Amino acid sequence: MMQITDLKTEQKIPPLLRLGFRPFFLSGALFSIFAITLWLLMYKGTISLSPLGGGYWWHIHEMIFGFGGAIIAGFLLTAVQNWTGVRGAQGNTLLALFLLWLAGRTLLVVPDLLGSSLSSLIDLLFLPTVAYVLAKPIIAMKQYRNLFFVPLLALFTIANLEMHLAIHYPTTFNSVYSGYAGVMLVTFLMSVMAGRVAPMFTANGTKTEKAAPLPWLDKAANGSLAIAMFSLLLEPIVGFSATFFGVLLIIASVFQTMRWVRWRPWITLHVPLLWSIHGAMKFICFGLFVLGASYLIPEVPSNHVWHLLTIGGIGGMILAMISRVSLGHTGRPLTPPKSMTLAYILINLAALVRSFGPWAVPEKTLLFIDISGGFWIIAFVIFIAGYGPMLINARKDGRPG
Repeated sequence: MMQITDLKTEQKIPPLLRLGFRPFFLSGALFSIFAITLWLLMYKGTISLSPLGGGYWWHIHEMIFGFGGAIIAGFLLTAVQNWTGVRGAQGNTLLALFLLWLAGRTLLVVPDLLGSSLSSLIDLLFLPTVAYVLAKPIIAMKQYRNLFFVPLLALFTIANLEMHLAIHYPTTFNSVYSGYAGVMLVTFLMSVMAGRVAPMFTANGTKTEKAAPLPWLDKAANGSLAIAMFSLLLEPIVGFSATFFGVLLIIASVFQTMRWVRWRPWITLHVPLLWSIHGAMKFICFGLFVLGASYLIPEVPSNHVWHLLTIGGIGGMILAMISRVSLGHTGRPLTPPKSMTLAYILINLAALVRSFGPWAVPEKTLLFIDISGGFWIIAFVIFIAGYGPMLINARKDGRPG
């Protein structure tokens, strides 16, 4: 009877607003294309635009908190339904959340519409609002294990706040450190989620035995990332030690690599939905090591190798996970469109070109940024072409969601 009632209610709601992944995965992917295109045009001086904080600030902020925030919101608002058995945000509630996110994106591009202070405030409201909507069913159903994501969103909000404060108080707050704190937070979230799902996905997808968990290794892998994140988040209070940060990232890389190897990534090479996840984990493992070295060895350019994490690790994991989650939650078999294999390859190439091209041939930096940005755009265009119809139409199996 509950199923029939749910379905009747569901049919009154536009499919795009039936579950969090639908509007946020689609709009996040679309926005990433817009944001990268706009950044490339601003970087080359093709267009003259004055977004909030300037072009460099806007690029860092929007790829982390705009694009990343949308995908994280879509994932958590969808997952909470599985955790609690309670219907996730849908209909008007989901529409309000989406419009709040969209208002932030719009106002940061054209802050003169409402002024910088009000534009910042509207942008800052999104993540706490998601945290509130997420917490309600978790607390109601006493699923306290998953309440962990609420303080994580609070920390994400603090990093966002520090980025905004850096515009007005640049002697106290540094937008680079707060932006990188956001990157480490998203990397931490990816690490936690990968630890939960990658061994199971690998075992199910390859019909092999699931790798036995090692709780101490999970704690070491995630804990070292958490310390790195706090060292950036607390920079206005305690300062920043490049040596400590560099050593810590190398230690984190070692733990991440140990865990990743235990998951046997080599057995997934014939399954795109799996090797794409493991490919992103490879960039997290490798990226942490090279990034750590960059804080210890001046000749290694930190500003370029951060993109191993942001494009290869975070971008790669997002593309892998949204293409998998979207299939499962639209009632389809876990077989992505064949074109997605190219998308997964391109996001890997985008990370390598952006990180190592300018390092190897500095005079060609602009060319490498163009190529990398082009690869990113094509990868997400492929996703939208293949998955857009799934996200805006009702489930294939007729069930709610």
